[in-house]
Amino acid sequence: MIGEVSLYGLYLPPLLLLTLAALLISRLLNLALARTGFYRLVWHPALFDFSLFVIVLGTLAYFTRNWS
Repeated sequence: MIGEVSLYGLYLPPLLLLTLAALLISRLLNLALARTGFYRLVWHPALFDFSLFVIVLGTLAYFTRNWS
């Protein structure tokens, strides 16, 4: 992940774009888990949400590491 991504002439770091994508995906997963009642089994929902975000971000970074 070296370099920048040009978005309409604005250069952004790739990690910023991955973070925004991970935020969107983790929010969708949070909604799906909340509707199924999964959060009744979770001891600390905020900590679980943060760890889910980190896992999604790490997965996105792993699969996009050779895109440049």
